[in-house]
Amino acid sequence: MISKRASKIQVSPTMKVAGKAKELKAQGIDVIDLSLGEPDFPTPQNVKDAAVRGLAEGHTRYTLNPGTMELRKAISTKLKNENGLDYDPSEIIVSSGCKQSIFNAVMATVNEGDEVIIPAPYWVSYPDMVSLSGGVCVFPQTKEENGFRITAEELEAVITPKTRMLILCNPSNPTGGSFDEKWLKSIADVVKKHNFYVLSDEIYEKLVFDDFKFVSFPAVAPDLKSQIILVNGVSKSYAMTGWRIGYTAGPKEVIQAMDKIQSNSTSGPSAISQYATIEALLGDQSEVEKMRVEFEKRRNYLYDEITKIPGFTCYKPEGAFYLFPGIKSFFGKSFNGKVIKDSMDFSMFLLEEARIAAVAGSPFGSDGYIRFSYATSMAQLEDAVRRIKAAVAKLV
Repeated sequence: MISKRASKIQVSPTMKVAGKAKELKAQGIDVIDLSLGEPDFPTPQNVKDAAVRGLAEGHTRYTLNPGTMELRKAISTKLKNENGLDYDPSEIIVSSGCKQSIFNAVMATVNEGDEVIIPAPYWVSYPDMVSLSGGVCVFPQTKEENGFRITAEELEAVITPKTRMLILCNPSNPTGGSFDEKWLKSIADVVKKHNFYVLSDEIYEKLVFDDFKFVSFPAVAPDLKSQIILVNGVSKSYAMTGWRIGYTAGPKEVIQAMDKIQSNSTSGPSAISQYATIEALLGDQSEVEKMRVEFEKRRNYLYDEITKIPGFTCYKPEGAFYLFPGIKSFFGKSFNGKVIKDSMDFSMFLLEEARIAAVAGSPFGSDGYIRFSYATSMAQLEDAVRRIKAAVAKLV
């Protein structure tokens, strides 16, 4: 018998859809995968070169549990130079990916019965992490017309004496909606009235478009530093998903608790990955900008084409590499006797009829939507648009 804890959580839906797409591809079926949030670019050459140097120099052993001092100093420098933040290396811990960073932070701060506010749409793994900690999820629904950003009023309305944490993803997965400085300050004003943590997931910070200015949440509310847990990493901006490096900066007592949790689970992350990450953060950034520019071109193309297809609505995102179009107009329609009742049905329709893998909105807490990742080539996106148009034209 497996534990009740394991029984109440699910395999990540994004991984499940991506796995299905890979199965079909293995069978020789031509599937375009718009499901997984993974850049299709190679890791920048200067980062790979740094890893080779690290191997040659013998950086292949266990490191300190919270990460090497050299990397934590590099993160401290990055946060100072790019975000205007002051964090001592003792206030920073490096983990095996941003996902582990968030998991450790939740486990270190949330007690049985504590409430965690997770604005919907949300990244699929947040609720299960809170569930594993014994916490209770609170899901305020955001509005498309607000860019899927929770407002100060919506936040105030769900705060209770049991509120322990608010999780913000900026820019957002799955919507790409991003919080500017004014919006963040309005959220900070609410937080100042209450005693709870804010976990700010900023993994997509460098992937913003149209001259949008990203601001880290602690930078707009320095007086809330003792309540803010900042999570970031190198997987998205540097095309380093497989290197598995995330990091957390926050109150020293939280970092120390995360250190204890990590020491009894994974221990420190890969030594070579840490060595390469120093170069990623402090070395040449030109490849990051090239990727950002290309993502912006793809966003513009996919947004323009999807919004031309009758039935779709879509907010134009400021960041990340996702579109989150509305699909409610397709509910109740059918093809070959199959009625589309919800977003899961619509995603299966696209997979079966268009050979497009995309993630239904329901695992993100918003059933009337679907997530398309444009972390793939322009040629693939052009083909995907043709297939989507042809497929939805068959619905009656």
